[in-house]
Amino acid sequence: DEMDEAIVQWFRNEHKLDIGLPTSEVIKKSVGSAMRMQTGTITVKGRDLVSGIPKTIEVSSDEIRQALKETVNIIVEAVKKALERTPPELASDILDRGIIMTGGGSMLKGIDQIIRERTNVPVNCAEDPLLSVVKGTGMVLDNIRKYEPVLI
Repeated sequence: DEMDEAIVQWFRNEHKLDIGLPTSEVIKKSVGSAMRMQTGTITVKGRDLVSGIPKTIEVSSDEIRQALKETVNIIVEAVKKALERTPPELASDILDRGIIMTGGGSMLKGIDQIIRERTNVPVNCAEDPLLSVVKGTGMVLDNIRKYEPVLI
């Protein structure tokens, strides 16, 4: 997952701390957000890249938001590109019903609000975002010609 990898890289660059992807996912779910929503901290354990020994640090939700900023911007730009390529008949449906976000990225706190603010299109998160990806893929494959213009 790109968000988890972004957090791992951020810890390496900013704190010289090596953490694994499972730790990164816990951090993302605990204090990660796309916009300033909450303030909180989390204790993170990893391996110090300078000394090589285990190390524990405290990081804030603001720091994690910074770590995710570039990935969130990439997602927003991808949504904008898809909207720009949307045929008029689908654009009308999107304005009426909104964008339905699916997948693990949709579970990041505040990502729906960021996309709504930057596109002026209503945004909703699917009830079961992980299962929705599979269901949606099946629907697209069944109607490939209809959705071809908006596939990235």
